[in-house]
Parts: sequence; structure tokens; C-alpha cells
Amino acid sequence: MKTKTYLAVMEPCDSGYGVYFPDFPGCVASGKTIDQAARIAKDALSMHYYALEEESEEIPEPSQSLSAEDTAGNVVTPITIYPELLHEEYRNRRVKTNTTIPAWLKAAAEEKGINFSRVLENALMGMIN
Repeated sequence: MKTKTYLAVMEPCDSGYGVYFPDFPGCVASGKTIDQAARIAKDALSMHYYALEEESEEIPEPSQSLSAEDTAGNVVTPITIYPELLHEEYRNRRVKTNTTIPAWLKAAAEEKGINFSRVLENALMGMIN
């Protein structure tokens, strides 16, 4: 399975650590501890990477080194993501959607214990396939 490892720069601040990725301008995170900041940074990087992928934007290759400006007084840590897993996870995540049906139909279905989400998903899959 393909992995990508990017360098995260953690800047100490009063409330913990601010995190940014030199390879991904605008991708930032923060946490109270280094461990928490790294976990949140991994989530931020994953979402940023996925968004670029979905928009067919260029995804930068990981930098092998950082400038002295990035490293001075900061903690640098590698963050590894799995693009294939990200793609599957985000595309298959559950999302809410609203529908409108007659009140009598809703009541009858609820009385029978019918799972609305399952019925809609099955119906849509049948129509798509």
C-alpha cells in the first residue's frame, strides 16, 4: 500500500503547539501537546490531501528537508498518510440527506420498524446499477 510522509512543523505557543506543513500552504492544526498536535495534524493533512485529489489539483511530493526558518526553535515530525485508504474512507463515509415523503408513509414505515437510510441506499444502488 502506497504511503506519503510529509514533514510537519510544530511551533510552541502559549496554548501548546501550532502545526503547519511547508508542502501544503494553508494546511494547519494545533494541539495542547505534541502527541495531540500530531494526531490533529494527521487529520488535517488527510483532509487537505483528499480535497486536492478530489479537485484534481497538483499534490506536492514530500520535501526531504526544511529551511532553517522552519526548523529553528520548532519541533519537526514526519506525518504519514495512506492515500488509498483516505480515498476509500472519505468516499464511503456516511452523510445525511433530507428527503420528503407523505406523513402517512413515514408513520407506516416507522410502525414496521423500517430503516429509512437502508431503504434509500438500496433503492439508489438499484437505480444506479
